[in-house]
Amino acid sequence: MRATVEVDGDGVARVEMCRGDGNAIDLTMARALLDAARECERAGARAVLLTGQGRHFCVGGDLKEFAALSSEQLVAHLTEVTDALHGALRILAALDAPLVTAVQGSAAGAGLGLAAAADLCFAASDAGFTAAYTGIGYSPDAGVSWSLPRLVGPRRAMDLLLTNRRIPAAEALDMGLVSRIVASERLDGEAVEAASALARGATGAYGATRRLVAGSLSAGFGEHLDAEARQLAAAAVSAEGREGVAAFLAKRRPDFTHAPVP
Repeated sequence: MRATVEVDGDGVARVEMCRGDGNAIDLTMARALLDAARECERAGARAVLLTGQGRHFCVGGDLKEFAALSSEQLVAHLTEVTDALHGALRILAALDAPLVTAVQGSAAGAGLGLAAAADLCFAASDAGFTAAYTGIGYSPDAGVSWSLPRLVGPRRAMDLLLTNRRIPAAEALDMGLVSRIVASERLDGEAVEAASALARGATGAYGATRRLVAGSLSAGFGEHLDAEARQLAAAAVSAEGREGVAAFLAKRRPDFTHAPVP
C-alpha cells in the first residue's frame, strides 16, 4: 500500500504516503493518492492533512522506474502517472476542506508540488525544497509551474525551476513557500493541531475562500469583486453564517460542526 487514509472524529482526513524513506511517486503511488483524494471527498472531510512516512516527505518521481522503460513505454507511463497524480490534486483543490501539509526532509519535484498545493504548509526546521525537474532534463508537473509563481513570484519561481537549488526551510518561509517552521519533533503534532482546528471551523466559508484566492490572479478586479459579493451573500444566509453571527452576538464560541454545510 502506497498511501493510507484515516478520518478522525473531527473530520480530519489524514493521508499518509508510505513508500520507504523517500515516498517516490510511481504509478501505484499516484493511483493511491488519487484513491485517497476520492476517499476524502466521499467522507466529507472537513480538513485534509497530507504527510509522508520516513525521513523525507516526497522526493518526486521514481526515476528508476522511468529509466527501465523504452521511449514509447515511458510516454504512456508518464501520462498515466500524471493523469492519476493531477486527478488527486484537482479533487483536493475542489474540496471545501482546507489542505495542510507537513514536510520533513526533502520535498523535491512532484513532492514540491504536493507541498505547494497546501493552504497551510508546515515544514520541519531541517526540511529542504527543490524543483529538480530541469536538472534531469524534465519539465514540471504536479502543478509546480502554476503554484510556484503564485507563492513566490515569477522571478523567484524561474530561479528555483532553472537552478534547482535546494531551499532550506528558513528561506522557504521568507519567500512564502511554507507557512510555518517547527522543530522536527513537533512537526506532526502541530500539523495535526492545525488541521483539527480547521476541521472545527466554517467549512463552507473555507471552500469559498479557497475558490476566491485561486481565481484572484486570473480574474479582472471588477469580476473578482462580483465573485466576492456573490460568495459573501451565499455565506451570510448559510447555516454556518447564521451560526457565526449568532455566536458573535451572544459572545460564545460558534459551533460550526453542527451547522449543515451548504
